[in-house]
Amino acid sequence: MRSTKSIARIAAALAVLVLPGAATGGPPDGRPPNFVFILVDDLGWADLPAYGNRFHETPAIDRLAREGMRFTDAYAACPVCSPTRASILTGKYPATLNLTDFIPGHWRPWARLVVPEFNQQLPLDEVTIAEALAPAGYVSGGFGKWHLGPRTHFPDQQGFDAWRVTAGGHFFPRVNATPTIAYPDGTYLADVLTDEAERFLEANRDRPFFLYLAHYAVHIPLEAKQPVIDQYTAKPKPAAGVNNPVYAAMVESVDDSVARVLAKLDELRLTDETVVVFTSDNGGLRQHYQGIGPIVTTNAPLRGEKGTLYEGGVREPLIVRWPGVVEPGRTCRAPVTSVDFYPTLLEIAGAAGNPGHRVDGVSLVPVLTQAGPLDREAIYWHYPHYHHSTPAGAVRAGDWKLIEFYEEGRAELYNLKTDVGETENLAESQPETAARLRAMLHEWRASVGAKMPTANPDYDPKRAHEWGDRRDPPRRH
Repeated sequence: MRSTKSIARIAAALAVLVLPGAATGGPPDGRPPNFVFILVDDLGWADLPAYGNRFHETPAIDRLAREGMRFTDAYAACPVCSPTRASILTGKYPATLNLTDFIPGHWRPWARLVVPEFNQQLPLDEVTIAEALAPAGYVSGGFGKWHLGPRTHFPDQQGFDAWRVTAGGHFFPRVNATPTIAYPDGTYLADVLTDEAERFLEANRDRPFFLYLAHYAVHIPLEAKQPVIDQYTAKPKPAAGVNNPVYAAMVESVDDSVARVLAKLDELRLTDETVVVFTSDNGGLRQHYQGIGPIVTTNAPLRGEKGTLYEGGVREPLIVRWPGVVEPGRTCRAPVTSVDFYPTLLEIAGAAGNPGHRVDGVSLVPVLTQAGPLDREAIYWHYPHYHHSTPAGAVRAGDWKLIEFYEEGRAELYNLKTDVGETENLAESQPETAARLRAMLHEWRASVGAKMPTANPDYDPKRAHEWGDRRDPPRRH
């Protein structure tokens, strides 16, 4: 049940839609808004022109930013994919779900710590956003990367009415699809997923819908259409940045998909009644975690990359277009995170949700409608796994961010207002602030039952950097 304050915010937003002379944001029959949620895989905060990139070309995403609200301080709940995806679908922190690494995860057998076991699927008893919207009359479609468990835990078991899960490569025939689908060899996956999205929109134009379009792009392997690669190869390169032509072509293919989805909404006359959310699941990947393969992108001026709790690993592009409610071209600097999408969509839809489903996020409606600030003290992360960094946790409260590294118990403290690149560790010069944030982080971990890594009896400093097979049980003396 929504609070009185929540109901008042919805009423205020809807009033904007029906004011004489105002932009119309709702359909004439008064049905709740539709939702299009576009999730890109591994897209970094600095990968878009709307966030300062000078090499990539994304006119459709640029249009979305002009027509909606661009968030500067939006975060993924985890620096890798599966936990963030679970957080979007449930509104819960990965630590709450005990789903804290990508599935199945990997590990270092001789590292200082043994990482905790975690759920290898999104539990079926979790109420997903698709299941929560269904009682309000919504039909849900999920197409693309799922990465939340085996066939027994696919979207059809989690409330989605239409769905297709894809994995493998970016070109057919190296794409694995469930249910199977036939496309000519050489067909690009991003185009196929957009075909699915268009069909879903056409089939459900007359009822409220939730479209979850989860691209595999821009995840490695770097694979793109050759003509587009050639265009970027010939394009003059900015002096700074990675400027990888293949990666740039992959980003452009995502933009092509966004363009087609927006055009379909225009064609079906659904634009004014559809909320569009565009974001990513973790920070941009600089290079494969084993240090092999090409340099993919850079998150500069942010520090770090996918698999780390530095800003480059968790800060995301986020754009929300809500016609008639969100003032076009707005910028929001409030820190928000992927656990917030669930309560936001439910509030916009006027859906009660499941009273037994506790969420960790807060609704973004107050900042979307400019009604006031968010009622939250801090945002938290728990990543007790080895990846591009060592196991760690983090908290952001206001402009302050603390990262605690679990191997040594070492803390790093940054003021993101003055040092977005996390270059100056203030833990020693600001001991009281560091102690306060560390205490907050510890209290939060206890409140959600976060599982911690333990000392590794097989620790070998000479082999600590080596990777093992997660499927093998840990060795014991």
